Amino acid sequence: MKIQINTDKNVEGNERQETYFSGELEKSLSRFDDKITRIEVYFADENGDKPGTNDKKCVIEARPTKMQPVVVTDHADSTEKAFHGALDKMKKVLATSFEKQKEY
Repeated sequence: MKIQINTDKNVEGNERQETYFSGELEKSLSRFDDKITRIEVYFADENGDKPGTNDKKCVIEARPTKMQPVVVTDHADSTEKAFHGALDKMKKVLATSFEKQKEY
């Protein structure tokens, strides 16, 4: 499973954060490791330099094998909270998608 982390111009990205987020993804989605080819994470600050509540956005896109890409989004007041919210959603969506696939 390849992991790619992207940020917009308003979100500072560094190697430490990338290592942390990649590790969390690998740990949380390890049970789907053989079913996913790639994960892309996008971080954005929708207000830019202006302050605001829940203006940090995290989008996680998973590319399962032989399925359409799965995308989830979460907003929060920090990139870490948005990431964990999106990660929780992704775990639920993937579990549901793969369970449905087993039924057919």
